[in-house]
Amino acid sequence: MLDDIVVDVAALGAAIGQPLPATMLALIDLGRPGLEALQAMLYDQSNLWPMGTARPLANVTLLAPIPRPRKNIFGIGLNYAEHVEESSRALDTAKEMPSEPVIFSKPPTAVTGPGAPVQHDITMTRQLDWEVELAVIIGNRATKVSEGAAMDHVWGYSVMIDISARDNRRAGQWIYSKGMDSYAPFGPMIVTADEIDNPHGLDLWLTVNGVEKQRSNTRHMYFKIPALIADLSHGITLEPGDIIATGTPEGVGAGRDPQEWLWPGDVIEAGIEGIGTLRNPVIAAGPAETGGLRG
Repeated sequence: MLDDIVVDVAALGAAIGQPLPATMLALIDLGRPGLEALQAMLYDQSNLWPMGTARPLANVTLLAPIPRPRKNIFGIGLNYAEHVEESSRALDTAKEMPSEPVIFSKPPTAVTGPGAPVQHDITMTRQLDWEVELAVIIGNRATKVSEGAAMDHVWGYSVMIDISARDNRRAGQWIYSKGMDSYAPFGPMIVTADEIDNPHGLDLWLTVNGVEKQRSNTRHMYFKIPALIADLSHGITLEPGDIIATGTPEGVGAGRDPQEWLWPGDVIEAGIEGIGTLRNPVIAAGPAETGGLRG
């Protein structure tokens, strides 16, 4: 996407007689040389796009940048000090900062894109919560990498909303609470690593129905991105296209007094400086929901 113009890369390749990737995962698989070659082609064609290869962003419906990740999203819990404090009050987690990253996962089927609905199934939850997070996308295979080399494995960054059914944690396990369908809004795009000078200096925020609920900066992460990649890759090989959701700051619904939850009709917006804003409505799913439930 260039200056509010969306380019169909595969169509561009067909127009200029050069095969180009049709999906984000295929582009990531090409590595840094493939990205640089594509950037050069886009620059060469930007003065006169071949017919049918470019259109205004306003005329396009964006999907999640990776609609179907190859494996589970790696989620990081309790990675901002103030969120650790509010979670200890509201969710019975430890008051102390964790000694190592707290890791959970969301299955690929949890991913949904910009504008797509978050499903509220009242038979599953009456405590649907929000969390804005910086998502890190891995660019090349990482096995037992050091913190010093970790950033060489980052392909880009995006926005993720970690949706959680707080009343569906099972024996302290989070995957069902956080992994239901539509519980990982993702987008609106991936910004490549070369476009972000410092991923630990980005403002991030979240609103519900236009009311600000979260606002912080990624500099407040307790475990920074190199530490997360080093820790994860020590025991699990990270592969191109893998996604790490790096944790959320304070301001979640569970930590408020009184507690606040998402309900059908609500609209969540989450943004990160230099990346963009993700907007998702909440809709009823499953059996019909009746009035009088919010509170």
